[in-house]
Formats: sequence, C-alpha cells, structure tokens
Amino acid sequence: MTTLTKQSIKEEIQQNADEVIALRRHFHQYPEASLKEFETIKRIKEELKKLDIPFEEVGETGVLGTIVGGKPGKTIILRADIDALELEDATGKEYQSKNPGLNHACGHDGHAAALLGAAKVLKNHKDDFVGTIKLAFQPAEEIGAGACQFVDGGFVENIDQVFGIHLDSSVPVGKLVATKGATNASCDIFKIEVEGLSSHVAQPNVGRDAVLAAASIVVELQKIAAREVSPLDPVVVGIGVLDAGTRYNIVANHAAIEGTVRAFSHETRAFVLKRVEEIANQIAEAHRTKISSFHIHDAAGPLINDDTATELAQKIAAGIVGSENVVTDHTKSLGADDFADFLLKAPGVYGRVGTRNLDNPDTQYGHHHEKFDIDEAGLALATEFHVRYALTYLNSIE
Repeated sequence: MTTLTKQSIKEEIQQNADEVIALRRHFHQYPEASLKEFETIKRIKEELKKLDIPFEEVGETGVLGTIVGGKPGKTIILRADIDALELEDATGKEYQSKNPGLNHACGHDGHAAALLGAAKVLKNHKDDFVGTIKLAFQPAEEIGAGACQFVDGGFVENIDQVFGIHLDSSVPVGKLVATKGATNASCDIFKIEVEGLSSHVAQPNVGRDAVLAAASIVVELQKIAAREVSPLDPVVVGIGVLDAGTRYNIVANHAAIEGTVRAFSHETRAFVLKRVEEIANQIAEAHRTKISSFHIHDAAGPLINDDTATELAQKIAAGIVGSENVVTDHTKSLGADDFADFLLKAPGVYGRVGTRNLDNPDTQYGHHHEKFDIDEAGLALATEFHVRYALTYLNSIE
C-alpha cells in the first residue's frame, strides 16, 4: 500500500489506466438494453469479487458494493449507470458492438469501467479513510427505471453524500465539469387515451370525434409553455405520438397521445403536469368525448446539484486538471438523468468529464449517435474524480 497523497493516487490510477480501458472496451462490445444488463452485471460482480469487495444485488441487474474504511464515519455513494441504447453501432472500431441493434452510444460503458477502476484504488486504501464508500452500478438509466430501484429498495437511506459523473462528448478531453443548481431537466412521460363514438364521416353529428378532440388537446398543450410559465423558466411539453382512426370514412372512437414534460424545478414540473391533465379533460369534454385513461411515468426528476457539494467538486477538479480546465457554468440540458433520484435522498453533485478530442472527429459525435465514441484518456480523469471526491469528502486528504 502506497502513502496516500494526491500524487500517489494519480500514479496509481495511471498504472491501472490500461485495465480500465480494457474494461470499457469489453462493455462496449457487449452492450445490453435497459433492465436486460445480465452479462454486464455478471462481469461487474466478477470484478468486485476479484477486489474482495462485498456487494448486494439491487433488482435483477443492479449491484451495490461496499468498502468500509479504517474508522466509522460518513457514508458516500458513487454511482455509475450501465445500460446501453437500442441503436446500431457504426463506429467501425475493433471494439464495436457484437450485439446487433445495441450500442453504448451514451458512455455508460466508460462509467462502469471508471467506477471499477476507482473501486480498485479505494479498496487498496480502505484503512486510510474514515467512513464507508458505496459503489452503485445502476441499470436502466435510459428508461428512468434504475435509480428508483436503489431508492425504493432503501439503499439510499442514511447516506450522507452522493456523487456521479457523466462522460461528455461536447466537452474537450482534459476538462472537468461541476455546475451548481439544476443541470438536467425532469422527464415525465404521459399517455392520454381519448374515447369518442364511431359514426360514418357523412354523419359526423352522430359520432364523437376522438381525432378532433385529440388534435385539439395537442394544440392546447403547447400553450402551457407559451402562456402559463415564465419565459425565464424553460419548459418543454412535447408530443411524440398521436395515434387514431381505422379508416378514412369512419369517425374515430379512440385516440392515443404520448408526450413528455421537461422542467428544471420541482414546482414548475408539478404545475405543468397538473395543467396537462386539466387541459386534456377540459378539451375532451368540450368535444363531448372523454379521457378514458391518463397515465404519467416518472422517469426522472430535475437534477439539481447541491451548492456545497458542487464547490467541493470544483476544488477537487482543479486539483486534478487545474482551475483553468474546470467548467463551472456548463449549459443546462433538457435531457434527463435519473441520478436526480439519488439527489432527492442526499446532497451531492453530478459532474462531467470531457471526452471530445479536437483532433479526432470520431470523438465529436453527440450522445445517442450511432458513431458516438470517446477519447479514452478521459477514463483516467473519471476514475480520479471518483476517487478524489470520495476521499476528500470523507476527510482523508485535502
């Protein structure tokens, strides 16, 4: 065991860098869809067993490892999501996906690998820190069904701090991001079923037109963001599906609307969702139809970084890459991340790690693109960010 210093930690991480890259490439070759990460979590368990880190299963494809320090103290969770996207891999790399129609096009392969790399270093120094470090390998981030397994299962009770990172192809490699406040929007997915009454289109007065009612609902919902929420408070009410009718000359008796609400605060989120339901019911009634079903899936709340935790992350990031390479005002994203569920249970911060190489176009594709890839030099920085944040928070090093 080496002396615990900033330099020794960096050297140890660099010594393990190739191993982390190899793990990332393994996960990239064998991506699995949300809630189906059976082989992925099997490999993660194998790695934890090699490190003699005990773990407990969370759902079918989640794991929470535990490293207990030399003395009792606070508890921190480090989180990595592990699921892939249902998308072809067009990178053409030697580590290209071997599972047709599946692709780690969001960087979760790197998240899992970096946290395993951090686990190895932290385990080596378990006698040098005070408190407990929990390692959350979380499934199903892409569908908002993974973090809730940890929260609902009670695994985030009595936790003092939570920390996570996301690789980011919009940020140059060598830069780290820690931004205060809301950084990602909430994501709620709603489905509205409109019930009408069939008739011949030549006798529209006999029927109750579900198509017209649904179309009117879609139009009216757009007015929530335009007229009911401050222009300084970004909100999205987006409709992705309007499905109705069976034949050109039949007044439809059923229509289905599917959409999403995105907001950056809990208050705005609640208000907009309430208005979506109210407007749907009122418009349906005006058309003499009715809402037969209204369902909201809570995929993620707004991701709001704690100010104190973010300041700590910024300080740690500066120690890793220099203050000039720390981004403290990263642009908000209306994309969601269910790490927000962890932040509802304990204060913490969700940082970002740049993976965009300005000299390598292959690393400049956006997330969820079939050619998405990373500059793997970012993996060592992700590993160090995890390690240094945990140790600093637990007051082992400054």
